[in-house]
Formats: sequence, structure tokens, C-alpha cells
Amino acid sequence: MILDQINYESLLVPINRFYDLHIGGVRRPVFFDIAATRPELLELDRNFSVIREELLGILPAKANIPRYHELDEMQYNISARVAPEKDWKVYPLDIMGVRPPAFCSRCPRTTALLDGIPGLFEAFFSILEGGKSIPAHEGPYRGYLRYHLGLVVPEHNPPSIRLKDQVYTWQEGQSILFDDSWDHEVYNESDGDRVVLIVDIRRPMPQPFDAVNRLTQAVMKRVYGRHVLKKLDAMTPTGAPAGAASDDHAPAPTPETGQALAGEPIGS
Repeated sequence: MILDQINYESLLVPINRFYDLHIGGVRRPVFFDIAATRPELLELDRNFSVIREELLGILPAKANIPRYHELDEMQYNISARVAPEKDWKVYPLDIMGVRPPAFCSRCPRTTALLDGIPGLFEAFFSILEGGKSIPAHEGPYRGYLRYHLGLVVPEHNPPSIRLKDQVYTWQEGQSILFDDSWDHEVYNESDGDRVVLIVDIRRPMPQPFDAVNRLTQAVMKRVYGRHVLKKLDAMTPTGAPAGAASDDHAPAPTPETGQALAGEPIGS
């Protein structure tokens, strides 16, 4: 597909520089206080057991969950080049406002909880196989902040993530909110899967920055989001209800069509 051949990340550089006028550029923070930034995310923390239960219901069909680079070929270097025999999979629930029904229908309570998050950018389960690390990289777009909720974390040698010059080790039921556009990498020498719920929210900013962010997100939805949704239509997970077809209003993530201004929020 044509979008897979376009370096859409370069198109976001001038927009990021514009945001830097407000967020501080190289002085921008790495971590954010969830309660002060987007307190609604804490409702996900409070429903950890509900979300984890639905996750455990889909993991038996893990073989049918797409790998990151199968959805976005530009992410091959971070998804497949290191330890190619191991998998980094993503189970989409909402990507830039586009939701794949076949995936969301298997996680209805999680999807309902996501409906209560203002400024939702995208959401998905990130499933990292034991022994699979993710090399250093930067998220391409500064218009969102990334929330992680630990759902399954191996007790022995638990995986950790380095964000700029700080390291965080995941814990089940614990969450963090950070700027994904900083250089980061994942260390994983554990022997079990690490699964986190990732939720990206539109970065809170005053006008005119927020207006530009909303417009960019709308373009991403129509371009990158629908492009990925087309791919997901061919990847209906085992056990999905019959007749589940793609629909912008159904629960959960991922995109479809083609053209250029898009982000890569799916990630570590």
C-alpha cells in the first residue's frame, strides 16, 4: 500500500516545532502527574481487574493478533529487526478515533471505559513476548501523551523502559503517563509476556496549539487510521462475533486508507 512507502513521520516535524513554542522543546518534561493532567485515566487504574480479565480472554488466540510492523511497515526496525523470532504484538482498541469492531467486541467493558477518556487519541494492548526487547526510538508526534497500565508483568526479571535518562519498571495495576516523543527503549530479559494497556491522549495545550492538534488528529484518523483498519479487516481475531465489520463508531482501535499526514502512536 502506498502509505507504507511514505515517510509520514517527516511531515510531523514542523508541527512538532510549532508545539515546542509552548511545551518547551528540549526542556519539556518526560513524566506527567496523571491526576493533574487527565484524572479520568485513573478510572482505568480502578478497573484494572476488569481490563485484565478481558485481556486474559483474548490471549489464548494470541497467534491471530497482528505484530506491530504488520500494521505499519515503517516500524519494521523496532518491531522485527531485533530478536525477529520473538513477537511484539498490538491488539487495537481505538486508533485516532477509528475502532475495529471485531477486536473491540471481545473487550466491551474495556472499550466502554475508554469512552470516558476525554481527548482519546488511541488505545491498544501492547503484548511483548518474553525475551523481546525494543530498540531505542522516539515517537514521531508530540501532540499526544502516553499512558501505560501494567496488566501482565513477569515476576522474575520484570521488563523496564528507559525514557530519556530515567528508567521505569512495570508493575501490575500501576500506571504512568509520559511524553512518548523522548528517546526510549524497552529492556526485556524475562521469560514471560509483558502486557500493558496503552492509551494516548491529546496533549493538553492552549489555543492555537490545541486547534492545530485537533486538526492533525482528524487528518490522521482519515489517513493513517483508516489505512490500518483496512489491514485489520483481514485479521479478524479468532472468536470474534460473526458479522463484525469495520465501523468508525464501533468499540476499539486502528485505522484504514491512504495518504500522508499520519502518526505512529502505536508503540512500546
